[in-house]
Amino acid sequence: MHHREGGERPDVVYGIHSVREAVRTRHVDFVMITQGYHNPRIQEIVDACRAGGVSLRFSPRQAVERAAGTAQHQNVVAVCAPKAYDDIGEMAADAERPLLVALDGVEDPANLGAIIRTVVGAGARGIIIPERRAAGLSPAVARAAAGALEHAKVARVPNLVRALMDLKSQSLWVYGFEADAPKTYTQLDYSQGCVLVLGGEGRGLHRLVRETCDERAQIPMRGPVSSLNVSVAAGVVLYEAVRQRAGGAA
Repeated sequence: MHHREGGERPDVVYGIHSVREAVRTRHVDFVMITQGYHNPRIQEIVDACRAGGVSLRFSPRQAVERAAGTAQHQNVVAVCAPKAYDDIGEMAADAERPLLVALDGVEDPANLGAIIRTVVGAGARGIIIPERRAAGLSPAVARAAAGALEHAKVARVPNLVRALMDLKSQSLWVYGFEADAPKTYTQLDYSQGCVLVLGGEGRGLHRLVRETCDERAQIPMRGPVSSLNVSVAAGVVLYEAVRQRAGGAA
């Protein structure tokens, strides 16, 4: 099987046979196929992806070649994840007062891996990430999580705002964190089921995500820097939630 792993690159499989096997036996993030290219063997892969819920992308040939890293890709590439994504409904339902973290577009695999490690260490229930413009699970994330990924629950959703609205309808509180928020993170009540929402690097929360939050809070900055790294911020607010819960199950 052709594959490449290293640096910040995802684990990539290319070619008809290798991709067909990957869809059958591995956790595939998405399959990329050259636009307008059809044959029965490609159609078999398309059918298998649709049956298995694997995301399909139809892209220009140059994009497929760039993803494969070679011209010998037979017009099909699979990007594999180191583990399967979890179901957000199950994640929210399997605890009396779940503590979840939602990430609004964290793009750096090292940050995502560090947050996964912190979530597992704090005993929180899981992490929610969006499908687009955000880091997904990859070998680089697994390395940064340093052994924690296999213990983590990670759900990936097509629309973060809709996912947050669904969680609110299940009586979870949604708390957003950003620099100009009216409260500080210690003033929030984390004793009920809640979702802690952190924005992507340097950009913060999208407007619609911000408007979905029940409350917003900041981490006060005492020194000359204006904000913390998102993985550090996640650790700060998670452990305040754990402290308030006084050791109760998250």
